[in-house]
Amino acid sequence: MSKCEECVVRELSALKALTHDELSRITNRKVSFKVKKGENLFEEGQTLNGVFCIKSGICKISKLSDNGKNHIVKLITTGDILGERSLINEESVNLSATALEDMEVCFIPKSEIFGLFSSNTNFSLNVLKNVCVNLKEADNDLVNMAQKNVKERLAKTLIYLKDKFGINEDKTLKIQLSREELSGIVGTALETCIRLLSEFKKEGLIDLIGKKISIENEKELRRMI
Repeated sequence: MSKCEECVVRELSALKALTHDELSRITNRKVSFKVKKGENLFEEGQTLNGVFCIKSGICKISKLSDNGKNHIVKLITTGDILGERSLINEESVNLSATALEDMEVCFIPKSEIFGLFSSNTNFSLNVLKNVCVNLKEADNDLVNMAQKNVKERLAKTLIYLKDKFGINEDKTLKIQLSREELSGIVGTALETCIRLLSEFKKEGLIDLIGKKISIENEKELRRMI
């Protein structure tokens, strides 16, 4: 079993506020497991009895709309923690988390998290700060959806994917999403997303190599945003 005090998640999350003894206790109480691509960590409406620490891999956080379309709210990767808000509110989750690639995840029970809330003020503050940051990002996304047209949102999404996950040696985006997943992030119909990608290619902004996307004119994409 990997030790929490030696894990990268500790350095990138609220866990960095914990002492060596507190991390050692979590190591003995957590459950580590693997999630295959396409599998859910949790589903909308489920009650969580702890938090998920992402040790490796990427998952999408999505919301099912009234018309049955999945809107991707956020992409989660190494170092992120899921479930804090539901734990604090003691409510079922209103989002689903699905692996976009094979993942390694650790689950920390609710009792351990609440115990740390009581004993470690810095940890409590870090968790609350993370929740506030996530809410701020959600507010910004709402404004982005309302004020930008679909073409601008697609440009913003492509730049976001490059900045957050990087590119391969051939300049293609390191994270490979299906066209449906990409349209779910942009917030548009699949057909519209495919058409705009073709337009971007004709304009020399991107290149399409099978399912992969490479950014050819980053300056112009950023200007569009």
